[in-house]
Amino acid sequence: MDVRLTYEDGTIRVVPRGAGDGASGTGDGDADGESDPLASLPPLPGVESDPRSGTGRAPAYRYAAIRRALEVAGVNVEDRVLDASDRAGAEGGLDGGLSTDYDLREYQREALDAWRDAGDRGVLELPTGAGKTVIAIRAMVELGVPTLVVVPTVDLLDQWQRELETEFDVPIGRFGGGEQRREAITVSTYDSAYLKAEGVGDAFELVVFDEVHHLGGEGYRDVARLLAAPARLGLTATFERPDGAHETVAELIGDRVYALDVDDLAGDHLAPYDIRRIEVELTPDERERYDEKQGTFVEYVRDAGITFTSGSDYQELVKRSGNDPAAREALLAKNEAREIMMNARRKVDRLESILDRHRDDRVIVFTAHTDLVYRLSERFLLPAITAETGAKERREILERFREGTYGRVVAANVLDEGVDVPDANVAVVLSGSGSEREFTQRLGRVLRPKEDGERAILYEVVSAETAEERVASRRR
Repeated sequence: MDVRLTYEDGTIRVVPRGAGDGASGTGDGDADGESDPLASLPPLPGVESDPRSGTGRAPAYRYAAIRRALEVAGVNVEDRVLDASDRAGAEGGLDGGLSTDYDLREYQREALDAWRDAGDRGVLELPTGAGKTVIAIRAMVELGVPTLVVVPTVDLLDQWQRELETEFDVPIGRFGGGEQRREAITVSTYDSAYLKAEGVGDAFELVVFDEVHHLGGEGYRDVARLLAAPARLGLTATFERPDGAHETVAELIGDRVYALDVDDLAGDHLAPYDIRRIEVELTPDERERYDEKQGTFVEYVRDAGITFTSGSDYQELVKRSGNDPAAREALLAKNEAREIMMNARRKVDRLESILDRHRDDRVIVFTAHTDLVYRLSERFLLPAITAETGAKERREILERFREGTYGRVVAANVLDEGVDVPDANVAVVLSGSGSEREFTQRLGRVLRPKEDGERAILYEVVSAETAEERVASRRR
């Protein structure tokens, strides 16, 4: 044996021949005890030397790259990182393998092949409704190894668990939603995975990150860093993040290896669709207040030289607001202007005409603010879903929407992603962040194939001559 690899608390330990596992000494170093204990090994990605123990250590996500570097150099390796006998424990392994009845569509097979060709690493970017879950299940079958699936919400946790229990004849573990049970196939929320990663980092050989763009968040990055899993699959409808954090995701998971957008699949595998943008005028009172508040904001950022050319520029304004009264006033003014344009009274009037026109259709109304959801719910007798809606009530509303008892619902952000939304054919966006990701996710909610090739419709209602209109114009 030339080197031994072990897992310890989210790291990979590299122990050269002759070095004690945690013992003092310099291993094969020179007599003066000051040489690099890893000098006899090839350069290993991310490994830092510890002369005191005669070993090296690297973040766990470097495991696959370290192993490849050692193999290329012809170094004999005793690999204890993913020890199946230790890993299975009471949870059991996958000796019988996995199977699935899913047949992949041509583009799904192409996506999976691209991931396999990239060394079982990378991100697949496919629109909502394109069957990303199906691809992940097929990947799990082809690899046949212990797998952790990480998802952003408890709703998605429930959906994945149901799907995997239906598809596979093995116990499905769960981290999150009040349960902490590990199995060879386990589903976890990002929050629970963050808390559990150090302890289970050597338990899985494949990790699937659903809605992988969440991994760009500062805390969630540690989930990927602490897991040794060499095979990594990211799923998303919108990979790139405005703050550039998708570059960090690529480092931890792999590059985007396959991408299709809505137009690539619309009409064949997704419903054909129309986007109709409707501009409404602010009332005279709203216009006066909007122009005043927006003017305060624009004047400050112009004088301060803030250009908003990167995601960090807004954070710079927030930092300034902590000790600069003018910056705080500008930030508050911006928020007030945003609320005026997003909650414009004439948007509600236009919604009334849309709902009347589509009284026989299945309609989802999206807004950015909870208060507006409740106003619309009361005025139009719409079932409402917000972050304040309990899980049981949310499931009941969506089930009644699915079975046709309800023909329309209104929601504030919570249906953008992470929820299995029943088929609808009309979406109305009254307000939102304006981001490409949010718009794509909301469009995806009405794109599942319809009978007889029925077209889906997304109405985007924006306030004229405002920042909202300018964002919508740039996106189109």
